[in-house]
Amino acid sequence: MVYQTNTVTHATIRSTPEGLKSFLPPIPTEFSTRQQNTVTVRAVQSEGTADVETRIDAFDFTSDVFARIPESAGASAEQAGREFSRRVSGQTLTAHYDHNGRLLRFEGGDDLIEQLDASLREPFRQILKFFLEQMGGDALYPDYPVKRGEEWTRKLSARPSAQYPFSMEGENVLHFVGKSKYHGVKAAIVEYRFTNVLKPELANLPQFGPLTQLLASGVELDLGIEGRGQGRVLLALDDGRILQNRSTLHQTLKTSLKPPPQNSSARSEPLTLEINSDTTLELDGSGK
Repeated sequence: MVYQTNTVTHATIRSTPEGLKSFLPPIPTEFSTRQQNTVTVRAVQSEGTADVETRIDAFDFTSDVFARIPESAGASAEQAGREFSRRVSGQTLTAHYDHNGRLLRFEGGDDLIEQLDASLREPFRQILKFFLEQMGGDALYPDYPVKRGEEWTRKLSARPSAQYPFSMEGENVLHFVGKSKYHGVKAAIVEYRFTNVLKPELANLPQFGPLTQLLASGVELDLGIEGRGQGRVLLALDDGRILQNRSTLHQTLKTSLKPPPQNSSARSEPLTLEINSDTTLELDGSGK
């Protein structure tokens, strides 16, 4: 299958005190990607896991983070972004899915990600992960035959990894709306809504200097991400492949740092940071 995919993310950042944001590295509040991918199933194992190759035929991304980089470095950063888009085109990722379509892991692109500005690496990695999850149909399919108008629920869960040290729990509620045709292919129309909560495994968080020093000094860290979203997907009735997907996702990241009291009678106000982001995804398949 060949897919055209657009993603757009808008984010807002709030902190207490307000000046806390000035100490943060440049954080993108606008981030968008446009890409074309050719997706090929390379192998299906006996237990149902699948190895799926995704070749990036064309790729482009834009972000306002370049405007936040000092002018002396901004031009080179923007030029590096264009060069990165050029290098991404033609690259291949290999994704591994379980029998339910859940993304287990993916390989490829690490050397390219490392060439990005540090503030863009994790957002770009998560955009790739989000795209591959949508491609696999994670938590879309029912465990039993469903009739038109019927709803079913799928649990969402993920364990932390070295690359993404968050555990996730949530729920996906799906509704079989009816049938349609997409480029001549008979399709099921499925609407869905979901919620999830991500919590960090502090022991697995990247141990970069500032965080290590803060935790060692007795600072209390509270960090969590809550998400909710909805969408509409067209699934081929003959084999279940995704033909089209429209989805929106809202996430709120809340962080609180409470400094240790200087003495037993002292009361320290926590430092707080909240990042709200909204992402839209449009995915269209153009056939085999």
